[in-house]
Amino acid sequence: MRKLLTFLAAAAVLLASPLAQAERLKDLATIAGVRENQLSGYGIVVGLDGTGDQTTQTPFTVQSIAAMLQQQGVSLPPGTALQLKNVAAVMVTTSLPAFAQPGQTIDITVSSIGNAKSLRGGTLVMTPLKGADGQIYAMAQGNVLVGGVGAQAGGAQTVVNHLSVGKISNGATVERAVANSLGADNQIRLELKQTDFATAARVVEAVNNHFGPGIATALDGRVVRVRTPSSSDQRVAFLGILQGLDVSPDKGAAKVIMNARTGSVVMNQAVMLEACAISHGNLSVTITNDTQVSQPNPRSGGQTAVTQNASIEIRKDPGKVLNVPGGASLAEVVKAMNAIGASPQDLLSILQALKAAGSLRAELEII
Repeated sequence: MRKLLTFLAAAAVLLASPLAQAERLKDLATIAGVRENQLSGYGIVVGLDGTGDQTTQTPFTVQSIAAMLQQQGVSLPPGTALQLKNVAAVMVTTSLPAFAQPGQTIDITVSSIGNAKSLRGGTLVMTPLKGADGQIYAMAQGNVLVGGVGAQAGGAQTVVNHLSVGKISNGATVERAVANSLGADNQIRLELKQTDFATAARVVEAVNNHFGPGIATALDGRVVRVRTPSSSDQRVAFLGILQGLDVSPDKGAAKVIMNARTGSVVMNQAVMLEACAISHGNLSVTITNDTQVSQPNPRSGGQTAVTQNASIEIRKDPGKVLNVPGGASLAEVVKAMNAIGASPQDLLSILQALKAAGSLRAELEII
């Protein structure tokens, strides 16, 4: 634990260095309208080796097979009870990239929604993939690749990795393109990934210094409007240069993120402490039971008795009081916690107490 805190202290020193680190504009902002679109569809995987859905518990699998056979011109007699072991109902999901055109292929993920034991060796039957508007944008089909293996015998079972999810590389073909209004009215909108007025102002300054005054205008702390050339080829070249511009983002608000389930504590370099004193000590109580068996002498007529001898030990480690000067940086905060031997779980309580006392100049967020 001391090694972990020492590493954090070293990292904090590096973060607190005066060297300003510029980032590419493409890492700080996205272009409005240039995005992926999620697609999904309901399909059937066939050709499994007896690891498919149990049809008595997944009636929708039987209904899907009956409907598919009906479309293929095969009519089942009324009341036919299908006992299928090589078929599994699945959900097919993928993301349609920006500017994808009909005929392009994309990767898909196939996930079992029934009680199939494995999708290994199965084949996905042609499945339409729809968007949020209900329109079909791609068609999926192919052999499912599962990155795992499982075996069972004599009541024992061994499974390596996840067998109910697989992927198909280039398993879907795009059938419809998504309309895009990039460059409409000879302008685009840059949307910062984190709302920050200072960073938005620096983006405007960087763009105008490179392309000329009046090219970029900040609409608010998140959106920057940029004028673009009218022709498509010039616009593409312009956006390529634009996304490669270096911008030094503002360091942002001081924030401490705490995960109460794992005990993880993450602080950024803007975290500061007011003058305060921190005390830390541990109280541990240990209770043990020593089981003893009392055996009577032969022919004494007594009975065997089991007794429990409880032992209670209370140990209190000596507490430490550490004085932290006002304006302490992240490096000094971590060093202070390391000096009193605080674990990540102890940091949760200490930082909450510092925030309640008004000594922690940062936003405290518990996830």
